[in-house]
Formats: sequence, structure tokens, C-alpha cells
Amino acid sequence: MDVVKRHRVVVLALTGLLPFELGIPHRIFGRAKDKDSNPLYEIVTCSMRPGPVRTDADFDIHVEHGPEALTTADTVVVPASYELGPVYEEGRLTEELADALAHIRPGTRMVSICTGSYVLAAAGYLDGRPATTHWSSAEHFQRLFPSVRVDADVLFIDDGDVLTSAGVAAGIDLCLHIVRRDHGTAVANDVARRTVVPPHRDGGQAQYIQRPIPEPQLATTTAARGWALGRLHQPIQLRDMADQESMSVRTFTRRFREEVGISPGQWLTQQRVERARHLLESTELSVDQVARDAGFGTAQSMRQHLQTALGVPPTVYRRAFRTNSADSGSP
Repeated sequence: MDVVKRHRVVVLALTGLLPFELGIPHRIFGRAKDKDSNPLYEIVTCSMRPGPVRTDADFDIHVEHGPEALTTADTVVVPASYELGPVYEEGRLTEELADALAHIRPGTRMVSICTGSYVLAAAGYLDGRPATTHWSSAEHFQRLFPSVRVDADVLFIDDGDVLTSAGVAAGIDLCLHIVRRDHGTAVANDVARRTVVPPHRDGGQAQYIQRPIPEPQLATTTAARGWALGRLHQPIQLRDMADQESMSVRTFTRRFREEVGISPGQWLTQQRVERARHLLESTELSVDQVARDAGFGTAQSMRQHLQTALGVPPTVYRRAFRTNSADSGSP
């Protein structure tokens, strides 16, 4: 039997790293499996030199591999570090870091989590491209790298072979997005279930910046969201959702944005896109039937929404993921 080569993800551990962020790629990519429970990724951690690497916590970590491991990468992930030195202060790589990054093969997918984006920018990967980083560093990042098109209001940005995320938990969203992009929603949703995190937060969703938290005694919009998820195939008006919480439309809309970060209409569209993706991957339903079951009404409406969200029409999406994930389990 032929051995299938797994996609290799190499995580670059820099001095001053955040242990939580370092663990994200291992947790998310390491849980991604095919329908026969075979791992889909191989994850390797490397550092500037083998041995102990200082973290921002009260412990060091021991890294077995040096920068030569970057030569083998299909995807490189650079988590945040609090000790980037000239990279953060002047926007330039140290000689040692430049030598390490020189091991990366052309065409390798590059990913940053939080302020790991500074490394990608200093290395030139983000020149002329859209990118994000932690909201508190966005203005400094833009001043330091004026050629980068910084968007501080999103969780992550997928620009093809270069992907960047906002702070901390947004790294989970980005890694799940990559799994979904590589292997479809069924695989990504299985990883999310095992990790006990939401299966999908769209990259365009706003970072949680100075959002007021509803007072404990005030109602939330949780019940309305649960009600809507059970009726995605039906027309749902904003008034209908507000009624579930006994709120005015204005109050409900404000509360919804405070809790979710986007409008009720945007959220409904996201959920319907996810429903359509699942049906396209895991059923033989016609495109017309998928459109009705996902709540888009017509195939044309669904095509427009999937083209906007995914960059491909339904039939192309189904061909790409039907074989990989039809038997992987329901989300």
C-alpha cells in the first residue's frame, strides 16, 4: 500500500513566545484526521537552534529541531513573541532570523498568529498585501510596515499563500479555517468538537475591541440564535429573532452586535453558508435542494453567497470536498 505523504506544518518557536499560541497549531492540525482516522498533518516545532527556548511564562520549553526543519515545511506557522527585538522596534530581521527563514522553500504557505505577523512583514511576505495582527499593535505595525494593507478589525485574513490572524484565540479560528480550506467542513468541525471551540468564526468578524459586556441581569441573544439555527431553511426576519428574546428590534440588534460582533443578518448568512457547505460535502442533494434547505431560496442566491464567501460556486466546491469528507462524520 502506498504511503500518503502528510502535509507538514513547521512551527517556528522564537524566544519570548507565548506557550498558548505555540500549542494552537499542534492542537488543531494534530486533531485533523481522514475518514479512516489517519492524521492529515504532520506538525514539527523548530527554533533558531535546538535546545531550551524562553517563553513569557515561568518555564522554558525544549525544542529538538533547528531551523533546518523549515526546509521540509509545506506550511510555516509563526506564533507571537514578546522578544522580537529589531523586528518589532525597527521592522528588520536579525541576521540569525534571516538565515533561518532562508531555509523556507518558495511557494511554502506562510501563517502568523498575533504579532508573529511582524516576522512575516519584516521578511517581505506581506509587502503590498492585506494582513492583520493584534488590535493593540495595529497602528504601530502599520507605521513600521507602510506597504502592508493592515486591517485591525478582523479575526484573520486569508490571502492565499499568506495568512495572518489577530491575537491569541483568533489563531484557533485561523487554523480551523486552514483545515476547512484544505479538507472541508466535516473535518474542521470534527476538530472543533474535539477541541470544544466554535466550529466557525468568519475571518471578517470583528475583533473584540472594547466591546461592552451585557449586565448579568440583562437578557442575551442566545435563545434567538438557537431558535434560528433550527429554522435556517425557513425565511427568518429580524423581528422574528427579536421576539424570541422579547426585545425591540433596535435593542436586539444592539445586544446581538455586542455579543457576536456582527449583525444578525450577517450571522444568518454565515450559518446558511456553513449549512450549504455541509450539505454539498455530505449529501447527494441537488444544488436547488441544498439552496432550499440552507435557506437561500434559490440556487442563484446560494451561488452568489458561496462565490462571495468561498470564491467558488457550489458545484466546484462539491467536487473539491465531496470525496474527502462525505464519510468523515456530520458536523
